[in-house]
Amino acid sequence: MPIPSDNTGHSDRIDSGKPFLPVHIAVLTVSDTRTRENDVSGDTLVKRLEEAGHILCARTLLPDDQARIAAQLRTWIEDPRCDVVISTGGTGLTGRDVTVEAFKSVFEKEIEGFAVLFHQISYAKIGTSTVQSRACAGVAGGTYLFALPGSPGAVKDGWDGILKWQLDNRHRPCNFVEIMPRLTER
Repeated sequence: MPIPSDNTGHSDRIDSGKPFLPVHIAVLTVSDTRTRENDVSGDTLVKRLEEAGHILCARTLLPDDQARIAAQLRTWIEDPRCDVVISTGGTGLTGRDVTVEAFKSVFEKEIEGFAVLFHQISYAKIGTSTVQSRACAGVAGGTYLFALPGSPGAVKDGWDGILKWQLDNRHRPCNFVEIMPRLTER
C-alpha cells in the first residue's frame, strides 16, 4: 500500500514492505483549568495517534501537581500494556508548570534530541516564542515518555513532526519502536 505524501518529507522514509506495528499509548493532559469536555489538545493527540493506527491504552487529566503527575507516570511505566506516554500541558515557565520536573524525576535516560527537534519545528511556526516551552522526552522502565506543551498547535508539531514518524516501526533509517525490546537491557 503506498504511503500518502505529506509536507514533512518523511513519507519517503517509510518501508511500505514491512507491516505496521501499533504501539500502546497513554495520554495525559496536565491542567488546572481544562476538563475532559474542553481538552482540545488531548483530543487532538488521541485523534492523531488513532489515525496513525496506534492504540490508546489510557487517558487521564491531572492538575499541575508534580507528585500526582510523577505517580501517574510510574503507574503507566509499570503497566506492561503501556509502551508510550505522551502528555500535553504544564511545560511552560510559570510557577504552576511542573510537568517537566515530574517527568525528569522518573527518567532513566533523557532523549535530549527530542526537545532540540521540537524547538526547530516550533521555531519555524511561532518564531522565538518557542523558548517558552520546555518540551522534553525520556525513557523509564522500557516506556517512552514525551511531554508536549498544552496548545493544540504544539501537540500537532510534536506529533506530526516527530512522534508520528519515530513511533512507526517502518520509518528508516531508524525509529523508537525497533529498539523497544532493548530499552531495559543492562
